[in-house]
Amino acid sequence: MVREYRLPPSASSLSASMRDLGYSVETAIADLIDNSISANATTVEIFCDLSVDGQAVVIIDNGCGMDAEGVIAAMRHGSTSPGEERSSGDLGRFGLGLKTASFSQCRRLTVVSAKNSIRSSAEWDLDIVDRKDDWLISILDGDEIGQLPYIHKLGKNGTIVIWRELDRLFEDETDSKRDEIVNEKLDAIEKHISLVFHRFLAGEMKGRRKLSISINGHKIEPFDPFCLKNRFTQRLPEEIIRTGDATVRMQPYILPHHSKLSAKEYDHYQSRSDFISNQGAYVYRSGRLMVWGDWFRLIPKGEATKLARVQIDFPNSMDESWTIDIRKSRARPPHAVRIRLRQIINRISGRSTTVHRGRGEKLYNETVAPVWVRYADQGRIRYALNSEHPIVQTVSQNLQDKQRGRLTTLLEAISSSLPVEMIYSDFSMRPREIQQSLLPEESVIGELKQLKDILFSGAPDNSDTFREVMRSTHLFDSHMDLVERFIRDEFR
Repeated sequence: MVREYRLPPSASSLSASMRDLGYSVETAIADLIDNSISANATTVEIFCDLSVDGQAVVIIDNGCGMDAEGVIAAMRHGSTSPGEERSSGDLGRFGLGLKTASFSQCRRLTVVSAKNSIRSSAEWDLDIVDRKDDWLISILDGDEIGQLPYIHKLGKNGTIVIWRELDRLFEDETDSKRDEIVNEKLDAIEKHISLVFHRFLAGEMKGRRKLSISINGHKIEPFDPFCLKNRFTQRLPEEIIRTGDATVRMQPYILPHHSKLSAKEYDHYQSRSDFISNQGAYVYRSGRLMVWGDWFRLIPKGEATKLARVQIDFPNSMDESWTIDIRKSRARPPHAVRIRLRQIINRISGRSTTVHRGRGEKLYNETVAPVWVRYADQGRIRYALNSEHPIVQTVSQNLQDKQRGRLTTLLEAISSSLPVEMIYSDFSMRPREIQQSLLPEESVIGELKQLKDILFSGAPDNSDTFREVMRSTHLFDSHMDLVERFIRDEFR
């Protein structure tokens, strides 16, 4: 007959394993902010203080707070069931986030919560868990609570989470190297939070007050991945999918070409999220960004969707169908959503291509005779210097046959050695840094006279022809005022 046998896990071994679920410091802190949002907090303050004895990372909110029983429940592993029905604004799921996120960065986790000015506190110390191989927490009294770092910032209602014994944060470094590592991680935390919670920070969540988050007193500004303040961003029709009682909303956007961004916008987006190439779906669960920059293997990333973004919103009641993981860093759309997303991608890819390539195509349409020409030969594409360009034709006519052959060889060699891969890489990652016209101002007039001599030596000159050829070279793009003055003086 089958008999039951109780087999609890080893507290020491399991707690050690739970430290390696794959959290980074920014995703760990984001998990704690989820708890603050679920507690209706409007302010979250993060402090990383290296001067405190033993050092500490502290997260303080002004949410509804917990009583003693609530604090103990929050410290329990698996405090809630993932199948349990929750309020629409609850950003938790497994009841593990506070513990797993914290243990990924520290060995000592202390939580103090105030409800109607009554403070309650409990603490996990992994050294105690290891030594006694048991799930033992410490309940702190009033005097012990009063000795905790930053405890004076906890109001009548709210919660403070304290990480100490930060064995993962410092990566075993000390002094200036430790400070450098911490500063890099603080920068990563700020960028992550500004994106993941941008709708809360911007006050865009209906029924919720605007959320304020700061790091060491520095307020974090929201980062909008869709560039909605730019008038050239295209907002396409929204798609709505209903699955049972739940609704999934899909809002496609086409971002503006980088030339349509102000210098401030470009620097902001390029430095924060690789604006030009971070295409894909942006999946939000109850307003919180979960995953982004992914087409979920429906199509490969490419030029056709370079500027395409799709904002997808789903409620927390659909967590299981989206296979949300503990770290909230993975989500897979259910079948019905994937089908509709594929249709949306097909529709928006043409628009994204038009926006991205529009500036490039202008090069070949704006002049009668461009310097470079594009050939499509039996499914293959190549770029070559235009042998029929007026400058090439004029120079060639004044050469002997042998010299003309050498010129042709030179042009063909330059065309065939065009560094396409390098150009593509630079333009994809740093388009604003590419500047071909570097002619110094003091050389402009001399180059213009030389160009005029090449085109009209011994022949009647024509300002319109000169202007057209001059523009085709793009050599003088940065000095058009000098060009117009030259044309006025030389062509009368």
